Amino acid sequence: MTAAVAQPHADRPLLGIVLMLGFCVLIPFSDALAKLLGEAFPLLQLILVRFIAQAGLLLPFAMARGAAIFPSGRVVRLATIRTLLQICGIGMMFTALRYLPLADAVAIAFVMPFIMLLLGKFVLDEEVGPRRLGACVVGFVGTLMVMQPSFAAVGWPALLPLGVAVIFAFFMLVTRQVAKEIDPIALQGLTGLIGLPILVPLLLLPAIGGEPPLTGWTAPTDSTAVLLLVALGVTGSLGHLLMTWSLRFAPSATLAPMQYLEIPMATLVGLLIFSEFPNGLALMGIGVTIAAGLYIVFRERAVSRAAARVGTPAPPAG
Repeated sequence: MTAAVAQPHADRPLLGIVLMLGFCVLIPFSDALAKLLGEAFPLLQLILVRFIAQAGLLLPFAMARGAAIFPSGRVVRLATIRTLLQICGIGMMFTALRYLPLADAVAIAFVMPFIMLLLGKFVLDEEVGPRRLGACVVGFVGTLMVMQPSFAAVGWPALLPLGVAVIFAFFMLVTRQVAKEIDPIALQGLTGLIGLPILVPLLLLPAIGGEPPLTGWTAPTDSTAVLLLVALGVTGSLGHLLMTWSLRFAPSATLAPMQYLEIPMATLVGLLIFSEFPNGLALMGIGVTIAAGLYIVFRERAVSRAAARVGTPAPPAG
């Protein structure tokens, strides 16, 4: 669910939609790989693989485009904060996937747009009207409906995707602050690069935690495990690259509804790979969450269009 904010580019909406569809297909497969590998490898090892791929794939691409990797000290400081948030968010999501069905974990994490809206109101002092606040309440209710069966089955790990949503809401706020000062693909690559010296020393610690542990290093025992680890890094990095590209070719208002396709895609992947399917209450909660999220998206679009027609800043929106 992470994404870099892209700079303006010539609009090609159909291409942007196709790229966003690619993101919605790849990321559930990346999550499924994390769920599979989480049974055999330490958590921090999986996160390191993800960051190695992110740096190795995106930095050369950004440099080939002539993008500055270290444009200023401010960018590096904000990118470091962003990296720490991404490490925590990915770690919590990978941990959640050890306990929860794939679709449930993804659907719960989609409470993030509601958290972003509330942070905008109470942290950034942005105007948010009563109808969008009401949609937030409805979205949270839908999230609780998804969480309830999982919480009854596994306990506290069902809360982890909620933590993921909070962390990535702050991740997006930091991204907003830095995105205008660095190429978005370079920012993703820089995030991967900064993560390496943070993660490698942690992996050198003795194995701690459960089974598999949090730290330590487990060598792959066969070529299948190696291929799965490589696929984990590539699908995650490529997925977010597709999202970054999509935002360069189509407005975010056009693409935002498309992101909710990640939830049914995660449901399908969970069914095919793990024979998981949400129960009735969770399915209802997924529907409520998607409906509330789409209402906020279309309400934002309507307010922006109304403001554009009269040539004034967007009014406090309902």
